[in-house]
Amino acid sequence: MTNTPLPPNDAGRGSAMIVYVLYLLSIPSFALFALVGVIVALAGRDGAGPLARSHLDDQVRVWFVAFWWAIGLAVIALVGWITVFIGIGILILWLVAIVGFIVMVWFTVKSFLGLLALLDGRPR
Repeated sequence: MTNTPLPPNDAGRGSAMIVYVLYLLSIPSFALFALVGVIVALAGRDGAGPLARSHLDDQVRVWFVAFWWAIGLAVIALVGWITVFIGIGILILWLVAIVGFIVMVWFTVKSFLGLLALLDGRPR
């Protein structure tokens, strides 16, 4: 029987775990849980240990990248809706939908891999 050491009980580890769960549940909640998750991550960074701090910092960074992509895609979608009557808008809206889907998949995969790293005791 081998004794595998458990990861150290790092301060802030619970916050990081909660944020990952909220991020993974953000798709069915239309990103509402992601907003709650980033607030928890921002609040939990101050007292966090090094391992949890690396995860919480990465979670905040991932949320802001996805947020700015969403803002940019919303602006482009607005241009698409305005130009839909001249024909080019349909193509723009399709492009926005495809890139939006890619950002959503990236956010989910990044969150899942981060959760696995946290459970394994590896920093981000």
